[in-house]
Formats: sequence, structure tokens, C-alpha cells
Amino acid sequence: MSNTNSTPKTQSSHESQASDSGAHDKHDTHDDERKTAGGRRPALMEVLRQARAQLTELTGLVPETVSSFEQTEDGWSLEVEVLELARVPDTMSLMASYQVELDPEGQLTGYRRVRRYERGRADARAPGRHRLSIPRE
Repeated sequence: MSNTNSTPKTQSSHESQASDSGAHDKHDTHDDERKTAGGRRPALMEVLRQARAQLTELTGLVPETVSSFEQTEDGWSLEVEVLELARVPDTMSLMASYQVELDPEGQLTGYRRVRRYERGRADARAPGRHRLSIPRE
């Protein structure tokens, strides 16, 4: 037979269990809030890591650097530099720039190669384009 009478000791035990249960419910609510906060746009570094990993998976090429990025209405737009063909000396290796488009969550939605070049070659500059003109007095 069981004793169904509540003594002060068992009542405090029940109250303790109830308060533990309430604390557990609050913890679950907090976890749910964090999950819903997961719907926010990812941080920039998270986006860059995801983009590099996704591009590698799709192309088999390992990105060396992200040379430009911008947040757009549709997500993110990046330009990523990759090594396409290693040569000796390294300055003769064939590099490529890829334009990578991502949705707001950082998932790759498209990419295209926009340029190929040898690692040791600089872009040609248009004459006078980067000169600073100072008027003479």
C-alpha cells in the first residue's frame, strides 16, 4: 500500500520538482527563440566560408581569396580567385576569377568564370585613368 498523505517534506519535494519543470520549460522556450533567431541573415564571414566550400564542391577548385563582395537585394555577390592550373614557376600558374551569387541565407545560386590570367601578370591600366590631377595655381 502506498501513502497518499502529503507531509511538509513531500510537499516541498513536489514544489521543487514543479519549479524544476518550469525551469526546463523556460530553457526549452529559450532554445526555440534561438532557433527562430536562426532565420536572420548569416554573418559575413559565415557567408564567405559557405561560398568557398560550395564553389569547391561544385568545381573541384580551391578558392585562394575573395577579391570582392557585396550584399545585394537578392543576397550576396562575390568575386573569388582560384588556381586553375599550377605551373612552375608559380608566377606562370593559371588563375581565374569567378563571379559567385548567393541567396540571403548564403546558399550558392550561380557562378561563372569572368576572367583567366597568369598569376604573375597584373591587369593593364588605361592611360591616365588612375592619375591624380592637381590643378596648378
